[in-house]
Amino acid sequence: MTQHFTDHRTLWISREERAESMIPIIGSLYRDHGVVTSVHGRRLLNRSAIGILKAHKFAKQVDDTELDLDDTLRVLEALRALRPGPASIDIARLVSGYAERGAGQELADFVREEISPVLPAEGAAPTGGTDVVLYGFGRIGRLLARILIAHGGHGDGLQLRAIVVRKGSANDLIKRASLLRRDSVHGAFDGTISVDEENNTILANGTLIQVIYSNDPASIDYTAYGIHDAIVVDNTGRWRDAEGLGQHLACPGVTRVLLTAPGKGALKNIVHGINHDAIEASDTILSAASCTTNAITPVLKAINERYGVVHGHVETVHSFTNDQNLIDNFHSGDRRGRSAALNMVITETGAAKAVAKALPELAGKLTGSAIRVPTPNVSLAILNLRLEKTPNREEVNAYLRELSLNSTLRQQIDFVDSPDIVSSDFVGSHRAGIVDGLATIATDNNLILYVWYDNEFGYSCQVVRVLEVMAESHPRVLPARAAV
Repeated sequence: MTQHFTDHRTLWISREERAESMIPIIGSLYRDHGVVTSVHGRRLLNRSAIGILKAHKFAKQVDDTELDLDDTLRVLEALRALRPGPASIDIARLVSGYAERGAGQELADFVREEISPVLPAEGAAPTGGTDVVLYGFGRIGRLLARILIAHGGHGDGLQLRAIVVRKGSANDLIKRASLLRRDSVHGAFDGTISVDEENNTILANGTLIQVIYSNDPASIDYTAYGIHDAIVVDNTGRWRDAEGLGQHLACPGVTRVLLTAPGKGALKNIVHGINHDAIEASDTILSAASCTTNAITPVLKAINERYGVVHGHVETVHSFTNDQNLIDNFHSGDRRGRSAALNMVITETGAAKAVAKALPELAGKLTGSAIRVPTPNVSLAILNLRLEKTPNREEVNAYLRELSLNSTLRQQIDFVDSPDIVSSDFVGSHRAGIVDGLATIATDNNLILYVWYDNEFGYSCQVVRVLEVMAESHPRVLPARAAV
């Protein structure tokens, strides 16, 4: 028995050592080449050795076999030697692809073929980054800052240059930095933060962020801070139409604007993975739609293409937001004046109608309503759909699970089938929505799906993906996935 215990411990230490040896390769691939590595969508970047081992164990849920650490290490070494350009590369798919199709071929040659779209041409020069300004620094603004800072290791992508806020107090800068450093939902900032009050800057993991105080979006000269051709991300929600958001374009140094809320009028509402191909160079103002629209539209697209949606109702069970009152007080909106921390609050949502802006084939087919509940983050959308074709529960789940792994919607849709999963398990999810397979109900031509989503971080990841398309810096996802 003692020897049995020792053998297991020795094996674990050996596995830890191999995982630790991967960390510098994973880091250099990102810092030097902009390559983010993953295992079936589970990122390896900035993971501890234990995190890397957990990602390898997850592969067993997909391929029925735990991903071999030695195989991963060989692929990582091949990637390092090839020096690819920016990309999101799934190591598990390269390993399984080599096992299926690489007979008689050297691993390095197979990897070269699979990632050929991002292998740089001889003498290719860096393209340079795109300046980003965050106008507003609330829940979404601070999460966008965290993501952009984390992505800032490779200089050819998005570069967070400034945040614009109204000055709230004499020690405003200290408080802004403190809110970036600590978050009650998403935990501590992963890195170091320092403040220069004399120059109104925040330095976070090597990213120097200029803090600009202004009450007028049209009065800032960004070029005075060395910012040029910037994309302004308006997180305030105060202006939602072309006229209001167009004020940003009056500022020197700004070329485009992205709204982190549903846009009004003729503004394009973009859900990445669905209609981001509609973004044109001439689009100076765009909307990234809402968190709920981003969560449900990819799943609805998938179901509509396979089964055909006749009509449906979307009920969202949504965490409370800052728009509600902490305790009963006056509010201009119905019911939102009642305490968010003590009540379930029925309210309106435009998400169902907004789906049609990204997915026109569903126009007029969906209704929607919402219930705000006393949780600080992670929401749930219940899709009650009437379909043209009779769905089978197991087939629907298998279809959505496959899409979450091997389709162009892999970055948007995730799938779980754990009997003990609850809302807090999805805090920090990079996906727009996560289908809860065990909750799926199919009877006759009716289908009910439960889709979880981190309405803060998951949505922020979608916003960054839209930003990357606007900046023409969205990394290729490799190996290539078949279209939905």
